Amino acid sequence: MPKGKTTVGPEELGPLIDENTIGIVAVVGTTFTGECDDVEGLDKMLQELKGKGLEVPMHIDAASGGFVFPFSHPDFEWDFRLDSVVSINTSGHKFGLVYPGIGWLLFRDEAQLPEDLVFYEDYLGEKDATFTLNFSGSASFVLAQYYNFVRLGYNGYASVVRAMETNCKAMAERLGQEEALEIFESDRPVLPLLICKVRDEESFDASHLVGELARRRGWLIPAYDMPPDNQDQKIIRMLVKLNQTRELVDALCDDYHDSIELLRSTDLSNVKDLPVHSGSGY
Repeated sequence: MPKGKTTVGPEELGPLIDENTIGIVAVVGTTFTGECDDVEGLDKMLQELKGKGLEVPMHIDAASGGFVFPFSHPDFEWDFRLDSVVSINTSGHKFGLVYPGIGWLLFRDEAQLPEDLVFYEDYLGEKDATFTLNFSGSASFVLAQYYNFVRLGYNGYASVVRAMETNCKAMAERLGQEEALEIFESDRPVLPLLICKVRDEESFDASHLVGELARRRGWLIPAYDMPPDNQDQKIIRMLVKLNQTRELVDALCDDYHDSIELLRSTDLSNVKDLPVHSGSGY
């Protein structure tokens, strides 16, 4: 990604497409910042190329956003409403509210699944078609996902996402009052997570801050560099899921404030690096 950008669109991917391109991938809910690639702009570009005889399909990586944006931004078109989108993946173990082990791959139609990938089994009196990577395994996470689908339904998932967004907004308002922090904002749909950075003029950096939060206060918060060409930015990322209640939000913000005040009054010149939690995409 170019300097100063955290998502991609037609300007970045357009020059890379030619007659050998089998498809492009757009991310809806990135791991780094929770933002979305310009899927609408990419779709428009691909439709224009199709009119010129170059047909390139688009896959949507909605590993995180697939269980968020249908409920938080129902009018946001990133799915099969866009003509170029032929397949979508999403993860049940993220915002699908299920423990790790299940993910989903959806095709626009049967034409998108080559027959060569399908394995037919005649087993115990019934012929089934499958193209999964693991033939046999525990069904526990499938049952857990099915329970959530039945128990929550559309309205239930929408309520869960609203709660996450409400707590994320409350955290942004609290931490936005800290002069030491710069809160990242976006005018496009974003996952319920908060990204911030320590201002350059402070005597400490992001590693010091998350290290203090971890060492003294027990919070494991990732601080990491952005992708190439933007590596000069080290950001702090807080993912607000259903178990991050308003009480926990307030407790975290209180500890942020106390940690900032402590670091400002501490001579860090002889302090070894504090432990930093690298975090994960989950």
